Amino acid sequence: MTTTQAAEATTGTAAVPSCRLCGAALTRTFVDLGMSPPCEAILRADQVDQGETFYPLNVRICTQCLLVQLPAYVAETDIFDDYAYFSSFSTSWVEHARQYVERATDRLGLDAGSSFVVEVASNDGYLLQHVQAKGIRCLGIEPSRTVAEAAVAKGIPTLVEFLGEETGRAVRAEHGPADLVVANNVFAHVPDIVDFAKGLRALVADDGRVTIEIPHLLRLIEGNEYDTIYHEHFSYLSLLTTQRVLAAAGLTVVDVEELASHGGSLRTWSAPTEAVEAGRVTPTAAVAEVLAAEADFGLHTVEGHDGFAEQVAQVRDDFVSFLLDARRAGKRVVAYGAPGKGNTLLNHCGVRADLLEFAVDRNPYKHGRFLPGTHIPVHAPEALDAARPDYVVIMPWNLRKEISAQLAPVADWGGKLVVALPHLEVFEPGS
Repeated sequence: MTTTQAAEATTGTAAVPSCRLCGAALTRTFVDLGMSPPCEAILRADQVDQGETFYPLNVRICTQCLLVQLPAYVAETDIFDDYAYFSSFSTSWVEHARQYVERATDRLGLDAGSSFVVEVASNDGYLLQHVQAKGIRCLGIEPSRTVAEAAVAKGIPTLVEFLGEETGRAVRAEHGPADLVVANNVFAHVPDIVDFAKGLRALVADDGRVTIEIPHLLRLIEGNEYDTIYHEHFSYLSLLTTQRVLAAAGLTVVDVEELASHGGSLRTWSAPTEAVEAGRVTPTAAVAEVLAAEADFGLHTVEGHDGFAEQVAQVRDDFVSFLLDARRAGKRVVAYGAPGKGNTLLNHCGVRADLLEFAVDRNPYKHGRFLPGTHIPVHAPEALDAARPDYVVIMPWNLRKEISAQLAPVADWGGKLVVALPHLEVFEPGS
């Protein structure tokens, strides 16, 4: 035990975490969701009667650089070594990736003869399969062996590694610089975000581009999207803080797109800073426009982040009230989808199987297992037809349109669909 640890044990105080970007002490809370197990730590039947480890979900805001962040309560290796999320199970997400590849190929003039594309956190090859179909050389870098094996089975070359500057340099030395580096919904997932950004810079050619897709903090606050807070999301990013992280790695944001995915996301296009400083690349007006919108919303001040905790409490109260009313009325309620984000909502609300009988999911890996913390059982989608519940709660609410269409048959027995976010809503299947 160190002298500092001994002092803390004696006084009963805890060490104050430091900002992962600027190193300042994180003394201000953005929102505190209490304690929760890792959201993807889905349980086997033999684990249900064993102990689970719960960790804090106390999100802080740095008063110096404004990065909203969750301290690394859980190591990234513990989260991603045996990861259960397969991107290809979402038809709309695969289509999103296909459209991106089409646009990026045209925009950058990528071709089968000389171009090279790298995707970081390439999952099961959901995106690189479209690059490969064009005959363009590609490589995936994926930390989870579970999903990386699915990509390799599709014939997509995939390196099982966590990205950092050292890995980026090694990949560049072996495969050459990439014309395009893609990082979709991973930038927020790394505790050492600066080293990760340096890895992106190491991978990309001096005249190449890096694109990053991140849930936008502005939309998270605006839409009460607090279920996107979980232990594998270490940072909650605005364009301003994204710029600051990338700048520390030698990358400059030169364009930005606002996307509807994941409740409202940003896709940033970055170039090596030296190319911008030399005048070879000029930032678009979209960058200034999004920054202005953030400033108007209050995200460029510490105080502008206040009030989110009250919004979260209202969502919790409404959802729990709905479930209690349904139980008193003798109604059956189940869930569609068992995503990690849903486990944040269920654990924060204290929901158990007495209020929500079971969940169904398309991912066979989850069938016969139980949700972490709540121990709600997970079945195949066919269980819906057998149970004919009164209400089906769509847990991945960001895919509401896609899932509502899939659940149109629920109307045959008079069932209705429900979302808890961004606010409680009960509606007809297919609508």
